[in-house]
Amino acid sequence: MADAPAPKMIFVNLPVTDLSAAIAFYEAVGAVRNNDFADDSAQMISFSETIHAMLLTHARFAGFTPRKIPNAHETAQVLLCLSETSRDAVDATVDRALAAGGTEPNPKQDHGFMYGRNFADLDGHIWEVMWMDVAAAMAASQGETADA
Repeated sequence: MADAPAPKMIFVNLPVTDLSAAIAFYEAVGAVRNNDFADDSAQMISFSETIHAMLLTHARFAGFTPRKIPNAHETAQVLLCLSETSRDAVDATVDRALAAGGTEPNPKQDHGFMYGRNFADLDGHIWEVMWMDVAAAMAASQGETADA
């Protein structure tokens, strides 16, 4: 039998205006600092063993792309989404973000089988936090297909 492939990891690179403030914010939300990948212009934080973010000063971020860094308070380039294990965990994560200075730009979404809230970090990057009952979501999806 062949070995199972290693799980893929994601590294989200985020430009930040104040690295120290961004680190404190994400630690308050629940991310863990990884000092193996850190210096005065970058800090790796981890949400799980496979989900990581690199917080990069604008100067450091600019070294990776010739494109202009958008103001995330005014424009959106991506919406990032983290899953949680329950509705309560969704609320706890977003509440920690709000307590650390984040904002909640959109109202919560409650579809019964799926629940989500969101927060914008200190630089305006929007993170969706969601929980989903996969079995109920699949049943709802199959019901929609049967009705079509």
